[in-house]
Amino acid sequence: MKRKGSLRNPLISRTSVPLTMSSIFSSVLFISFVIIVDPLIAEAKVLIVLMDDEPVFSSKSKEAHSRKSNMTPHRIEEASLAYKERLRTSHDVFLESLLLKDTYNKLYSYTHLLNGFAVNVQSKEVLRTLKNATGVRSIHEDVKMEKLTTHTPRFLGIPTGVWPILGGAESSGEGVIIGFIDTGINPLHPSFTGGSSARFTNSSKFKGKCVTGEKFPSTACNGKIVGAQYFARAAIAAGDFNATRDYASPYDADGHGSHTASTAAGNYQIPVIANDFNYGYASGMAPGARIAVYKALYTFGGYMSDVVAAVDQAVEDGVDILSLSIGPSSVPSGPSAFLNVLEMELLFATKAGVFVVQAAGNGGPSPSSILSFSPWITSVAASIIDRKYKNSIILGNGRSFSGTGLAPPTAGEMPYRIVAAADVSHRNTTSVLEVESCQHPEHFILSSVRNKLVICTYTFDFEYEAASIAAVANTIQKIGAAGFIITMDPDIGSEQVKGTTMTMQVPAIILNNMQSSRALWEYYNSNTIRSTSGQAVGFAARARILDGRRAFFTQQAPIVASYSSRGPDVNNALLQTADVLKPNVMAPGSSIWAAWSPNSEGDPSIKGQNFALVSGTSMATPHIAGVAALIKQKHPRWSPAAITSAMMTTASTFDHSGSPILAQLTNQIAPATPFDFGAGFINPVHAIDPGLVFDSHFEQYVQFLCAVPGVDEGSVRRAVGTGCPTKRRAWCSDLNTASVTISNLVGSRKVIRSVTNVSGRNEVYRVTVRQPSGVKVTVSPRVVVINGNASKHLRIVLTAIKATRTYTFGEMVLHGSRKHVVRVPIAVCVSTSLKS
Repeated sequence: MKRKGSLRNPLISRTSVPLTMSSIFSSVLFISFVIIVDPLIAEAKVLIVLMDDEPVFSSKSKEAHSRKSNMTPHRIEEASLAYKERLRTSHDVFLESLLLKDTYNKLYSYTHLLNGFAVNVQSKEVLRTLKNATGVRSIHEDVKMEKLTTHTPRFLGIPTGVWPILGGAESSGEGVIIGFIDTGINPLHPSFTGGSSARFTNSSKFKGKCVTGEKFPSTACNGKIVGAQYFARAAIAAGDFNATRDYASPYDADGHGSHTASTAAGNYQIPVIANDFNYGYASGMAPGARIAVYKALYTFGGYMSDVVAAVDQAVEDGVDILSLSIGPSSVPSGPSAFLNVLEMELLFATKAGVFVVQAAGNGGPSPSSILSFSPWITSVAASIIDRKYKNSIILGNGRSFSGTGLAPPTAGEMPYRIVAAADVSHRNTTSVLEVESCQHPEHFILSSVRNKLVICTYTFDFEYEAASIAAVANTIQKIGAAGFIITMDPDIGSEQVKGTTMTMQVPAIILNNMQSSRALWEYYNSNTIRSTSGQAVGFAARARILDGRRAFFTQQAPIVASYSSRGPDVNNALLQTADVLKPNVMAPGSSIWAAWSPNSEGDPSIKGQNFALVSGTSMATPHIAGVAALIKQKHPRWSPAAITSAMMTTASTFDHSGSPILAQLTNQIAPATPFDFGAGFINPVHAIDPGLVFDSHFEQYVQFLCAVPGVDEGSVRRAVGTGCPTKRRAWCSDLNTASVTISNLVGSRKVIRSVTNVSGRNEVYRVTVRQPSGVKVTVSPRVVVINGNASKHLRIVLTAIKATRTYTFGEMVLHGSRKHVVRVPIAVCVSTSLKS
């Protein structure tokens, strides 16, 4: 299975004992500082200073979970309050010891999630003093921040259009349990602890247990997390499971599971702090929902038998929703992909009333790359959202270039000298390419690189993961350079650079196109003095890097991400196409901020961080799981198929500018089709009030299986445990879904759809049709008068009028008298027309 320290000046005298809650009772803090004055720092401003010692939350958690601690909860709370005061006092003592009284004004002490303070500095001479002081982890200039989440709930309209209807953000999803089949969870992350989670009580319907183990104490199941288990027997048998690396507990050693869980149901308004910078505030789609963890994936992936065991347990425990940001590596063998053991397990989960959502896969933009097959599963495509990050570099000659890099700017307004890695390295280095990739600090001459911008090169080593941008950042920090610029190797060209979404503590920019890279090198070479032997002896090229951590927003979103797997759906490993629309719906999946595990082994570039910015259909899937929780809370009796229908019929095919949604293809962009985004982009505001739904149940799914080409009754019986009914459906397209897909239309075909009015009020719908090319579509009746909670049938006849031998697309739209709009996508491949 696949898953979809700073340099310190040795001349400064310093003594510091780290603060811990235990030290309140057993030790005294001593700090001595020497003030260093630098007249060249930036003008007076507010600074945010973060300290090394842990905040109250971390210390309290460690004390509460320590096996050696005999402290009662009441005593721990008392100790926490005392520790909080000690931190505040230490901030005051630190500033008073370091700075003159009239040169600063402390605004805040941060003690709970961060240990630090905000200080208004009136003197220009103090920045270096603070920076070089013992115990200071980082210093950041305060900036004006917009009040926003990061950022997809707002992008989807949830805070204003859904949460108020459900009683507010922290109540949205209340009473709903989402089960995550993933890599576990980081239980101490603020997305899953404290705050809103204190409201949770045990759910009588949920019978799951909390398995303790390494980094997963019994207190991890705190009411927000209602259950947690792990499944690794197949992985152990295969020899892949490493208890030291993978943890024999529900703890997330990878980060992926924490990311998906917080996206769906993370607590409301959690500060997103990565490398000591606040990128905004994150909320899950359903902050009030509970989380049940079923760890069955690891850094190496996982095994289907473990996953199936996890699904089995989750359904037994009583989850309402199953979120699987996972899938097979290829189309399963056998008579049909729909009869795969995991597909069957998920069919029975649906029968039990569990809504199942799964990632479509990351094999796009190739056709039929979908890896989530069955109509009882809601398969999710991934989009790019409207938030972008862009960095810029301004050269000494006035030219500027855009690039990427979530990195701080160079200090001040003055440009810094630029040096190429090869020009400031030791001459005895054997590999020039190794030097140019800036992976090892020992290659550099420290006196030549200090306070300069180093040009590094993105070589093939990065593509094959022998090198990483994380290693470049580490090197630059260790050698004392002002920052780095990554240019593209001409032999690679403009590639999708790996690691551009990692957050960095040093100024940096990645010029990920050849034109900008070439222009920088031309500027550098024309301003570098060389000896007759070619050795660089003078560096006149200068530049400054701007702040790459500032988000900006566009109207041309969503766009289907290039990696998002595409339809058409397939019946089997021969890639014979199926009468099923896949994916079902699209959600945000690119550059999604969410929780992470600090000791993650999954991605070295994010190791040590509590939040990560990552992309994939894995990230899109929990958005849909969270929206499903909102719908389930509003409509607790709805079937899984009804929830899927509500999402599909209300999805949008237009971006925020009002133009048709586009899709990224290989080196181009084109209008999106239902095989790119399913029914369209999720619209939660409309999905909780869809007007009509197309419902299906277990018996209809069995009839669907019996109609799959190449599948006999024996195969169905072996997979499902029951045979085909006497009166069988003729076509897979007869399944009552919120779409019509015909993979091989010969002549004409009649399709019946049953709609149910879930609004509770009588409504009149008028039907319009946009016909696929080469197909005539007639619908009767054209006016549907339907009472509240009643059902009506629609007779749809599709007639081939021209052989297309490729898929063409259209839609049927029902316009309600009470403003409901129900849209049904149509996808048809005409093999032979009546006129052929």
